[in-house]
Amino acid sequence: MELTLTDFFFNIPIYSPIIINEDSKLTFKQIIDKTVSVDFHGYNPFAKIESTFRVVTDLVPNSSSSFDLSGGFGTVQIMCKRTDMIFWYYILWDPQTKEITKVGQYPSVADFHISEVKQYNKLLSNEKMREFTKAIGLAANGVGIGSFVYLRRIFENLIQEAYEIALSESKIDSSIFQSARMDDKIKLLKEYLPNFLVENKSMYSILSLGIHELDEKTCLANFDTLRVGIEIILDEKLDEYRKKEKIENAKKKLASLKNTVKK
Repeated sequence: MELTLTDFFFNIPIYSPIIINEDSKLTFKQIIDKTVSVDFHGYNPFAKIESTFRVVTDLVPNSSSSFDLSGGFGTVQIMCKRTDMIFWYYILWDPQTKEITKVGQYPSVADFHISEVKQYNKLLSNEKMREFTKAIGLAANGVGIGSFVYLRRIFENLIQEAYEIALSESKIDSSIFQSARMDDKIKLLKEYLPNFLVENKSMYSILSLGIHELDEKTCLANFDTLRVGIEIILDEKLDEYRKKEKIENAKKKLASLKNTVKK
């Protein structure tokens, strides 16, 4: 697989072996040898800021032998250049199989991503926020199928919310909706759903396939794509929410200004 420093330190779950080939050899060197490291982008979940990072631990050489040749366990540290905070990673390198594996890290992969989704708490209930963060946490710990279960619940909740609004406006027949397949439900509710969801309704069938037929490895490999898809849907809803909030605030201020002028 193509390997970047950002993916290795912030996105790839622990206990997920990565084969180092010609395409990823330079990145591997940057992980274990600070003399060839470069700045890379990431999110600092403790400071809640986007930042650049750099590897500050040198595993080459390691005592009397070179880590890249002898293999084994090693500790790697990266530094947030905006705060000087140090993040720790524990890796296992097998030069025979050419596999590198993270076997521990602090902060966790989930820490990096859960902080970023907290902006959606205006849209999701406490229960759904827990499910979203649960999905991220499971994927970060190598549980692919379980992570799909929680993403699908978020997707279903978005459909249910749209259905309840349409029902309250008498714009949908309940009996037709309840008996329809998910693709047809989305078509019935397209006026009430974000465009990205309507255009990419196949997300639901992929999530369902993951739960019933795909293996852990395949689910993990595709989790980020589906998570980002959910986030884009929520981003559309969040933009709409903020626009409505801005309009309501403007109306209140204009009404107050009007009363002041009259006086």
